Order: sequence, then C-alpha cells, then structure tokens
Amino acid sequence: MDSFHSALSSHDPVGWHGTTILCVRRGAQVAMAGDGQVTLGSTVIKGNARKVRRIGPSGTILAGFAGATADAFTLLERLEAKLERYPNQLERACVELAKDWRTDRYLRRLEAMMAVADAEHSYTLTGNGDVLEPEDGIIAIGSGGNYALSAARALLTVDGLGAEEIVTRAMKIAGDICVYTNHSVRIETLDAKTAGDQA
Repeated sequence: MDSFHSALSSHDPVGWHGTTILCVRRGAQVAMAGDGQVTLGSTVIKGNARKVRRIGPSGTILAGFAGATADAFTLLERLEAKLERYPNQLERACVELAKDWRTDRYLRRLEAMMAVADAEHSYTLTGNGDVLEPEDGIIAIGSGGNYALSAARALLTVDGLGAEEIVTRAMKIAGDICVYTNHSVRIETLDAKTAGDQA
C-alpha cells in the first residue's frame, strides 16, 4: 500500500481505493495507460472507468488520475482552464494548478493525484503543491503504481520495445498483482512529431 493510497483511506471512512496510472516516454513517443476498476470499500462498483484522457488544444496533452473520481474531474477542469490561460505552456499550467490546489480552501481537500504529459514533458501533480518531472521518463501513481513502475523500468532495458508496448505489458503485471487494478486498460499515445504539427 503506497503513501497516497494510505492517505486516501485515512481521510475517507467509506474507503475509496486507488487505481494504476502509468506513463512511459521512449524516443519520440509517450504512452499513458490507466485501468478501469473503481472500488468502494470491498466492492468493485465499476470495471471500465475512463481514467486517462486527452485534454488541451487538439488533444495534445494526456492526463490520468488516481483517487476520488469527482475530485479528479474537478482538477482536470481546473487544469484545462490553466491551459487555456497558458497555451503551449504545460509546465506553467501545472505549477499554477499546484499553487491553487495547495492554497485554496476547497481544492486542498480534494483527494486525487494526477499524471500529465505532452510530447516533450511528463509531470506528477499532488495536493502538496508538487510538480515533479521524472528523470527516467516514467510516472506511475495509484495503488498499483509501484508494481507498474518496477515492470516499466525493467522493460525499458529491452531493445525494440516502444512506449505503448511497455505500458501494455507493465499494466498487465500490475493488474496481476494489485487487487485494486484490473485488466481493462485504456492507452493513449502521443508522437512528438504529430503533436508538434497539431500545436
């Protein structure tokens, strides 16, 4: 159980459990995947939830969330508003959202965690005001995040595997291990050249 999952459980007596979101960057491609399971207490209430989405102009930004669904949608809406204010400046938009998330009395009670990526950069956003860019191009959040992260790092050592294939295999491993993660996986990809043409 990771620290984020523990924090959710300690604040929510109903017991929302996390998910698994994985983002991998390799070469000119970035891929983000999320499983579809939503768990309330000891019950699986949905198996095909969509936790990875395209946002921003022309859908050139990938966003995934772990945590309470309503909270995550609120944060996604705020991020899209920041992107409208700061077009083509993902880092600036993320920093501004993180500031609001940490200081706003309403937002700081939201229990979610986000992974966002464009063709060039990937970031993890937390309610503590963190905007973190991974040094190895991998982001993994949620209850199965550690399993997905370990698998993705191992798969990065295999020649010939693209980002999409890595997230596909790593998410299967995470789903095999984590009881709060299933195999109904949605994957979105971005190619650096294609995204650049659309921007």
